[in-house]
Amino acid sequence: MRSSPALPAHDLARIAAFAALIAVLGLPGQLLLFGNSVPVTLQTFGIMLAGSLLGPRLGALSVASFLVLVAAGLPLLAGGRGGLGVFAGPSVGYLLGWVLGAYVIGSILRYSGSRYRPVSGFAANLIGGIAVVYAVGIPVQAWITDTSLLVAAGFAAVFLPGDLLKAVLATAVAAGVHRAYPPPPNRSSAALR
Repeated sequence: MRSSPALPAHDLARIAAFAALIAVLGLPGQLLLFGNSVPVTLQTFGIMLAGSLLGPRLGALSVASFLVLVAAGLPLLAGGRGGLGVFAGPSVGYLLGWVLGAYVIGSILRYSGSRYRPVSGFAANLIGGIAVVYAVGIPVQAWITDTSLLVAAGFAAVFLPGDLLKAVLATAVAAGVHRAYPPPPNRSSAALR
């Protein structure tokens, strides 16, 4: 049986840095709007950046690492939330959707070419950072809160304007980073692994 190689130190450092970034984006706090049991936070912005800058595998690993720390009891979610109880609440679907969302963002960008294009980046953020996260979060929220999918989707609609703004900002930041640190010639981007 072949064992898989360990991640290089520079990849581990990037995973840790983005897990920390997602935690820092929770510091401004959370906002509960219109009786929604799932808060509005800035942390989705970090998810979009993780997928856009680290690629599918490392982006998803950074989000998963963040969630492991939350499960271990660290109060890293917006509002100082942490512990296993968070994973029994109505926002658990969105949290799990973050991992898949970062993976999808990175995958879309990987297959759109080695050069970052803002149009592809924005589309990836819309698909992975919003549609995929909502596709996991809405049904789980409906199930946990014992409401209909329509009611849960109505609650999710409150997130949409802010998430669209986050997608625009994540695209702009990713474009700037990719412009400042272009991949070497004749190689695919190291950031999009």
